[in-house]
Amino acid sequence: MPCIHHYLARELPSELAGLEELAADLLWLSQTGSHKIWQMMDAKLWEETTNPWFLLESVSESRLEQLRGSPVFLEELQSQLAKRKAYLEHPTWFETTESLHGLGRIAYFSMEFGLSEALPIYSGGLGILAGDCLKAASDLGVPMVGVGLLYQQGYFRQVIAEDGRQVEYFPYNDPTLLPVIPVRTASGEWLRVKVALPGRDLILRVWEATVGRVPLYLLDSNDPVNSAPDRTITGALYGGGTELRLLQEMALGIGGWRALQELGDRYTVCHLNEGHAAFAVLERARAFGEQTGQPFAVSLRATRAGNLFTTHTPVPAGFDSFPAGLVRHYLSGFAAECGIPVEEILRLGRLGDGADEPLNMAYLAIRGSAAVNGVSRLHGAVSRKLFQPLFPRWPQNEVPVGHVTNGIHVPTWHSPESDEFWTRFCGPNRWRQPTEVLEERYRQASERELWEFRMRSRMKLILAIRRRRRCHCTFLGKEDRQMESCACIFDPNTLTLGFARRFATYKRPDLLLHDPGRLLRILTNPSAPMQLVIAGKAHPADQFGKEMIRRWNTFAGRPETQGRIVFLEDYDMRMAKELVSGVDLWINNPRRPWEASGTSGMKLLANGGLNLSELDGWWVEAYRPEVGWALGDGREHGEDPAWDAAEADQLYRILEQEVAPAFYERDPHGVPTRWIAKIRESTALLTGYFSTNRMVRQYTIDYYRPLDAAYLKRSAKNGARALEIEERLHELALHWKKIRFGPLSVTTDESGHRFSLPVYLDEISPEWVRVEVYADPPDGEDQKPVVVPMERVESLAGAINAFLFQAAVPADRPAQHYTPRVRPFHPDLLTPLEANQILWYA
Repeated sequence: MPCIHHYLARELPSELAGLEELAADLLWLSQTGSHKIWQMMDAKLWEETTNPWFLLESVSESRLEQLRGSPVFLEELQSQLAKRKAYLEHPTWFETTESLHGLGRIAYFSMEFGLSEALPIYSGGLGILAGDCLKAASDLGVPMVGVGLLYQQGYFRQVIAEDGRQVEYFPYNDPTLLPVIPVRTASGEWLRVKVALPGRDLILRVWEATVGRVPLYLLDSNDPVNSAPDRTITGALYGGGTELRLLQEMALGIGGWRALQELGDRYTVCHLNEGHAAFAVLERARAFGEQTGQPFAVSLRATRAGNLFTTHTPVPAGFDSFPAGLVRHYLSGFAAECGIPVEEILRLGRLGDGADEPLNMAYLAIRGSAAVNGVSRLHGAVSRKLFQPLFPRWPQNEVPVGHVTNGIHVPTWHSPESDEFWTRFCGPNRWRQPTEVLEERYRQASERELWEFRMRSRMKLILAIRRRRRCHCTFLGKEDRQMESCACIFDPNTLTLGFARRFATYKRPDLLLHDPGRLLRILTNPSAPMQLVIAGKAHPADQFGKEMIRRWNTFAGRPETQGRIVFLEDYDMRMAKELVSGVDLWINNPRRPWEASGTSGMKLLANGGLNLSELDGWWVEAYRPEVGWALGDGREHGEDPAWDAAEADQLYRILEQEVAPAFYERDPHGVPTRWIAKIRESTALLTGYFSTNRMVRQYTIDYYRPLDAAYLKRSAKNGARALEIEERLHELALHWKKIRFGPLSVTTDESGHRFSLPVYLDEISPEWVRVEVYADPPDGEDQKPVVVPMERVESLAGAINAFLFQAAVPADRPAQHYTPRVRPFHPDLLTPLEANQILWYA
């Protein structure tokens, strides 16, 4: 069993030994007040890096001697250690929920994790969601571990040049200065795993980061024993071309599961956060076959019962796919280890059987999992449409994709002021237990209290913006006069709008700039002024996104906009927290339905900010007039320029006619009562639901627990149940096309419709099929279809393995609405994920 040694490159004085524990915990860094001790150690260095591990490695010996003799510092250290100890020892939701006892460990795979700017291995929403998921799992006590890659460069850092262009830099992530430590074997060796590549093995080193109760294991290829090209495989997040991406995903999926096997714990559930890690389902099956002696097909049948695939992609082009020739080149060795031809791996990731069809990682994930989910209600419906081709002849509403709407880790994203406000009304441990009780408690806050809280939050944001602008002006060598303007940018009494996200085409970052003249009039309206803060990065290869950044900076640089608009460079987690803590109104205008969920707007909720958003992703579920404003008509319009123009006009009109009056109309005490009413409803109604507290509890109850039980059942006795299912599925495939129907009889009276149907099953056991009558949803796609099982009432005389099936349904719909069908069925079978056959009565 490998063991983990936490250590720094230097030895701290015994009085300060607890600093290492605090510096290593990426969850603790998100707790209110945790920064205080690092500011006391070296305020300037902390402000520049916000990396406590770096501080511990960098601060001078003389400073450490001063701190070990400082009663104030030691008191703060002991206070934080005691609070962290109390957190770790506090009974959790998982521990106190008896129905979850016995649940095995969950391995959560993700290409990126956004936990802190101290560990820059994230680029955007996918990574932030993954980091927030681990934090909530720690809060709730869910037995989860994370698995990812440790990038030498991570995602790029952004600088805005004087002409407004984005310039990218790729600083090196020195692991010795990051809050990660090598995982050691029992003999003290660095834990390494191998992945077969053509003519050599790729060696991956294993590191650990701590997220409260949850470990995060990170793999990197920068081992001196690897060749120079192989050392760069984990060089940069989303860098390089298709070949490098394939190698990264092999490292994540294959190497990641092998690392878990070496760690020795029992993992019953494997959760794939997007399809990047889909090779993990193959490695899990290979390892099971090695342990049990079962062939690969049976091993995959056993292990897929414990796999969950979460898709975040709303368009087919968003799924990673790899050319067949590249897959054959790099995965033939791994396929041999699995005991299968590489063509079998290709088959699992293809829609058809063309020799040159690429491997689709989403298809591979689906065919290796027992459950699939989207990340909002709307995205679940979009995904069912996307994956319909994998389930031919099945109704779209029965394509096996559910949904768990994303959330955010509230303690990470609320400000100290917000934390204090919530604590006053809802108590200190509110985000570690079910949040449903918080709504009414929050409503106890008065209008004046809410407004004063928001005024303080806006002022704090403006001070942060001024500080960042001074730094930017200094970097560009601006004159003193320009430096002075940076020191007074933005008015603390003016309605502050925020727009910050990845500058991608579907997010329409230029929609607000559709009519620059009208936007300028909105911002400079003397009776209802507004100010706009913008931030975001474009992928280095995305020329459209980079041009939008240049356009925004050009507009912000016009003399008439001075003091009303600012573009902040290098959008990261630290800046995001500043923005969501202080912005009054968050604007989000993607093309529907291309925002799978979106979480940036959720981060404002606890901080008292409001949303003006497209009816897409999470906002479809959250919106009602009393909590914010909605853009669009709830329908899809594609990339129609005319619709973009219409929505831009709608956006301007909402700002002018609805947002501005709600903010600037005040009661005799200076309180904007309509605005505060929206804050109260938005915060009380939405914060708890759109949190990872609810999200992780939902995953645990709806997915992890059932998958754990299914995996244990199929894997018992060396996969005996999986072997039986595999044999039965082989029989189904062999004889399915020989199933046929006899003539259908339908009788109708006032009591309902009665269907009678002879079915000839060839050599398929009737225990492994279900005959049903089906009708489409009566009131549109949001409703469930009507599916009524037909009862097997008797054998047909003179026929072998043929039966009469009957069913009765109410007469509230015409009998013609119902169609009989037969499909595979067994309580232990995942239909249609494992058996997508279906036969309709014609």
